[in-house]
Amino acid sequence: MEQKIKHLTEQLNRYAKLYYEEDTPEISDYEYDQLLRQLAELEESYPQFRQPDSPTLRIGGEAKKEFEKVQHEIPMESLQDAFSKEEVIEFDQKVKAIFPDAQYVTELKIDGLSVAVEYRQRQFFRGATRGNGTIGEDVTENLRTVRSLPMILPKDAPDRLIVRGEVYMPRPAFETLNKTREQNRESLFANPRNAAAGSLRQLDSRITARRNLDIFVFNLQLCEGMSFASHTQTLDKLNAWGFPVSPFYSRFDSIEHVWEEIQRLGKIRPTLSFDIDGAVIKVDSLEQRALLGSTSKFPKWALAFKYPPEEKTTLLREIQVNVGRTGVLTPLAILNPVQIAGSTVSRATLHNQDFIEQKDIRPGDWVVIRKAGDIIPEVVRALTEERTGPLPKFHMPDCCPSCGGKTVEEFPIVRCNNIDCPAQLLKNIVHFVSKEAMDIDGLGQAVVETLLREELIHSAADLYSLQKEPLAALEGFGEKSADNLLAAIQVSKAQNLDRLLCALGIRQVGQKAAAVLARKFGTLEAIANADEETLTAVEDVGPVTARYIREYFDEERNQAFLEHLRQAGVNFTFRLDQTGTNLEGMTFVLTGTLPHYTREEASALIQQAGGKVSSSVSKKTSYVLAGAEAGSKLKKAMALGIPVLNEEDFLTLLNRTKSL
Repeated sequence: MEQKIKHLTEQLNRYAKLYYEEDTPEISDYEYDQLLRQLAELEESYPQFRQPDSPTLRIGGEAKKEFEKVQHEIPMESLQDAFSKEEVIEFDQKVKAIFPDAQYVTELKIDGLSVAVEYRQRQFFRGATRGNGTIGEDVTENLRTVRSLPMILPKDAPDRLIVRGEVYMPRPAFETLNKTREQNRESLFANPRNAAAGSLRQLDSRITARRNLDIFVFNLQLCEGMSFASHTQTLDKLNAWGFPVSPFYSRFDSIEHVWEEIQRLGKIRPTLSFDIDGAVIKVDSLEQRALLGSTSKFPKWALAFKYPPEEKTTLLREIQVNVGRTGVLTPLAILNPVQIAGSTVSRATLHNQDFIEQKDIRPGDWVVIRKAGDIIPEVVRALTEERTGPLPKFHMPDCCPSCGGKTVEEFPIVRCNNIDCPAQLLKNIVHFVSKEAMDIDGLGQAVVETLLREELIHSAADLYSLQKEPLAALEGFGEKSADNLLAAIQVSKAQNLDRLLCALGIRQVGQKAAAVLARKFGTLEAIANADEETLTAVEDVGPVTARYIREYFDEERNQAFLEHLRQAGVNFTFRLDQTGTNLEGMTFVLTGTLPHYTREEASALIQQAGGKVSSSVSKKTSYVLAGAEAGSKLKKAMALGIPVLNEEDFLTLLNRTKSL
C-alpha cells in the first residue's frame, strides 16, 4: 500500500507539472481528479504512508484561528526606490567608488507579496510573510497550495535552506477571480497584488488553493554547508533545484547596459502574464555585498527602479453622470475596453466640470488613460490633435439624471439636493447598514435594491419595521434567511451612538468625527440641539462641518426619520466603554494589517483608553502601530524617529491582553 500511494503521488505530481508548468497536459481534468480522489481515499485509510509532496496537501485544509508569528532568521530588507536615470547612475557611482570592478544583475520587480520559504532535510518546512522585515506571519499551509513551489528538493540540495520569493496572482487568474466575485455581488479586488496579498492571508487555505497563486524566487537567504561567489550562481542553482526563479535575470559590467536592460524590460511589461512595477539592480558579487552592507533601512548593494504608471490610448465613447450618496454628480468616462496594469478598464472618473474643461476632454476623443498608483483608472489627457472634426463640449446637466430635480452648482461640484432622489436613497441605505456604520449583516446592495424595488422600505428607518412573511417570500430568501436578517437588524438597535451618527450620512461626518462628537455630547439630542459655535469648538469639527450638522438636524424630513428610529428602539446614547486613561494624551497612526485586530478595532481600543487616532504621521505622533504590508506611513515614522509598535508591543502599552 505504501508503494501504491508513493506511485500515485509521483504520477499526479508529474501530470501537475506538465499541466501547470509546461502547458502540455497528458490526461483530462476529469481523469486527474479521479486519480486525486483515489489518492485521498488511500491516504485517509493509511495516513502513515502519505508522502510529504502529496498533491492532496495542495488543495488546502481547515480554517485556522490565526497566524502564528515567525521571527525571520535573516532579516527581509526592503529596497531603496529610484525613479530616474540620474538616480541609477548615482547608485552606480557609490558602488564603483568602492568596487570599480562591480558587476550588476537586473531582475524584474514582481508586484506581489514577499515571503521567506524554509526547507529542512530537503523538505518544505515553513513559509512566512515579510511582515515588518523581522517578524512575519506563518502562512505555511497556504504556501503548500502554490503548485510551482517544490515540496521536496533534489538530493544535491542542502539539508537546510531558506529562500525569498514573491507570491503573485497571474493576470488571467485575477480576471477570473474578479468575474466570479462580481457575479456573487462581492467587492472586487483593485489589482492582482491586492488579490494575491488577500489570498495568501486567508485563514482557510482551501480558499487560497482556489485562487491559483504563483511564486518567483529571487534570493538565497540561507544555505547550510554550501557557499557561492555570486548572486547569478545562486539563481542558477535555485533553478536547478526546481524553484521558479525570477525571470529575465541578466548580468552586466556597465551601468549604461543596465539602463538599456531596464528600458527593455519596461517595454515588454504589457506582454507579461503577471504584474511588475519596476526592475531591480543588484551587485552580483556576494563578497562585495557583504562589505557594502546596509543602512538602517536598505541594503547599499541594491536599488529598485520604479516604472511610471502604464499608459494606454483608447476611445472616449461617452460621458455618463453618476449621483453619489451625498447628491454629488460625478462625470464618468465610458471607454472602449483596454488592458492596463493587469486588468481591463472600460470606465474612468473625470472628477468634475472644471477638470474636464481644463483638459478639454470631449465625448468622441481619443484619450490617454492610466491607473493612479496602478489602482484607480484616470484620464490623463485628450489627444486633441487626433480630432477629425468638431466635437461638442460636455456640460454637467441642469437636472439630476436620477430624479430629474434641479441641480445646484457648488464649485467645483454640482449637487442634487433632493433627499428623496432614488440614487441617493439607495446609497444612503447601503451606507447606513455598512460595517463602519450600523453593521447589519446580510444587507448588501443587492438586497437593499430588492427591498426598494418591492417597496418593502422607503428609507433606512423602514428596515426596523420589516416583517418576516414578505421577506421570506422574496426570491432567494426563505424563512431562515428572513430570520437571520431580522435578527441582525434587531441587534443593530444597540449599536453605540458614534456608529449611528456615522450611519446618518451627514456631510463630512465620518467614523472619526462621529466618535469625537458622540464622546463629547453623549446623546443624539445634545448634538441635535448644539449651535454652530458649540459644534465648531469640538476638536476635529470645523465651521463647514458644523454647518452641515446643523443643516441636517434642522431639516424636517430628517427629524421625522430620527423619530422613526427612536420609536423603533434604536440607541441614541453614547456608552463610554473606556478601559482606562493610560493612553491619554497620546496620538497613534495605524498602518498595515494587524494579526488579530482590524484597524477599526485597534482604533476603538486606543480611543477607549483615552488616546487619539490620526490618519497622518507628524512630529506630534506618539506612536505608529504597524502591521504586515505597512506602507509610506511606516517609512515616514522611521525618518522622523517616531516609535513603531507591533501588535504585541501595542497590547503591552495598552496593558491589555487578548485571548486568542
